[in-house]
Amino acid sequence: MKFDLHSHTFYSDGMLSPAELLARAIERKVDVLAITDHDTLLGLAPAHAAIAEQQLPLQLVNGVEISTSWYEFEIHIVGLAIDPTDTQLQHRLASQQERRLERAREMARRLTKHNVPDCLDAVLALANGGAVTRTHFARHLMNIGKASSMAGVFKHYLARGKAGYVPNNWVSLVEAVQWIHDAGGIAVLAHPLRYNLNGKWLTKLMREFASAGGDAAEVASCQLTPVQKRDVWSLCQQFGLVASQGSDFHQPTDWSDLGRGLYLTDDIRTVWQQFPALFPQPKPQPELQPESPAESSDKPQLCS
Repeated sequence: MKFDLHSHTFYSDGMLSPAELLARAIERKVDVLAITDHDTLLGLAPAHAAIAEQQLPLQLVNGVEISTSWYEFEIHIVGLAIDPTDTQLQHRLASQQERRLERAREMARRLTKHNVPDCLDAVLALANGGAVTRTHFARHLMNIGKASSMAGVFKHYLARGKAGYVPNNWVSLVEAVQWIHDAGGIAVLAHPLRYNLNGKWLTKLMREFASAGGDAAEVASCQLTPVQKRDVWSLCQQFGLVASQGSDFHQPTDWSDLGRGLYLTDDIRTVWQQFPALFPQPKPQPELQPESPAESSDKPQLCS
């Protein structure tokens, strides 16, 4: 079975609807998909409805990706197998959405001072009622010709120290883990090598995440090399975490797609092995029975 446990719809900063995301996953031969939009559960109900109505050959894991503040870094924690009907989680995520909207207003105000006027309405339109992210600002800036690439927008406008940068005010890492556990889920440190941390700080992050009750870290994603996967898994073993994997899919690109590069070696213990009740399980392969002498003799023999 192919597991992809990190993906986004247009309810946060993905480009596809839940139904389109499911179709893409099936095309990419993904068997188990987690939808993990930023601080929102809005994509889950439409996805479940599409699976039921169309009888899609795909298992869906309820998920969310919670933004947290850790020292001066924004760290993302994926919640897998959460209960989307949990009212406490819904209220907590609503508070995150308020923080997002406050940040968006301040980003728009700062960009106005740098010749990007009146962008909030356009950004909210791109978000289409979902979670407002920096990616929506980046898309708007590209749409009005301020940059030709996503990387260029962040480099010149949205990165730390640039005109549109606003420090985050997210919940703490400890709070996010607690939110996920309170909703019956598994807390996973998302893409640990993407925060530009040196070895000392990455080890500190993994240690403090584990101390907060974290369960797993993403060991496999689209662009990680085998050596990088082993490095992350080594830290997981050091701090008692198991492995997850996910593409962090937003839209098809040349370097990222659903299910791409998601493989783990047999010695790595995974979230679906550690928490078998919460995930669909691979079916055991039937053992090949040895041929009887009579069956063997009927087959043509190769000459040596």
